[in-house]
Amino acid sequence: MHPILHIFIGSFLLSIAHALIPSHWLPLVAIGRSEKWNERELLLTTLIISISHISSTVIVGIVVGFVGYKLSESYFFITKVIAPSILIILSFIYFYFEYEHKKIQSEHKHHHIDINSIIQKRKTKRSIILSLIIAMFFSPCLEIEIYYLTASQLGWLGIIIVSAVYFFVTIIAMLTLVYLAFKGISKLKWNFLEHHDKLISGLILLVVGLLALFVKY
Repeated sequence: MHPILHIFIGSFLLSIAHALIPSHWLPLVAIGRSEKWNERELLLTTLIISISHISSTVIVGIVVGFVGYKLSESYFFITKVIAPSILIILSFIYFYFEYEHKKIQSEHKHHHIDINSIIQKRKTKRSIILSLIIAMFFSPCLEIEIYYLTASQLGWLGIIIVSAVYFFVTIIAMLTLVYLAFKGISKLKWNFLEHHDKLISGLILLVVGLLALFVKY
């Protein structure tokens, strides 16, 4: 497999997994309905908040990627073996969480927004949005950060690919899901995703980790 295609597919899968989890975007819909926002207000808020979250993730990711790039010059084993292995280990941790049916906030804090607390403590629309922006900014995505190590084998090209794919896929997916939910298409039920988000994340992490570990280029 061509290295650029490999990094693109891995970034795309992780970005989709990150955006699809209902607990990551349904809170926005719930807040929008509670505050009686119209479609434009809700989508604009979603855009702002997703950009905030993406920004912090990309900033940390670029640093991780740069370190990985420097290490790959002398320690290829770290970026080719250690980083993919961490993704695979994470997948089994997610499988364990799925089995236990528990939410471990320390593993993925940005999936858990306390809606009632935000609404009760922040009365105005501006303060609610600001609270969400801060919460999302300081919760970068762990899985993508680790994948930056693998992508750093391609140098800055790999880092740019991961950042660009993550940026556009996350924004498009979140806006689409929020729009569908706002239009009532959420009646299709998101129960499976809500109750099996760890399983879905674990499977995608496992696939990406195995690809990174065994695909040669």
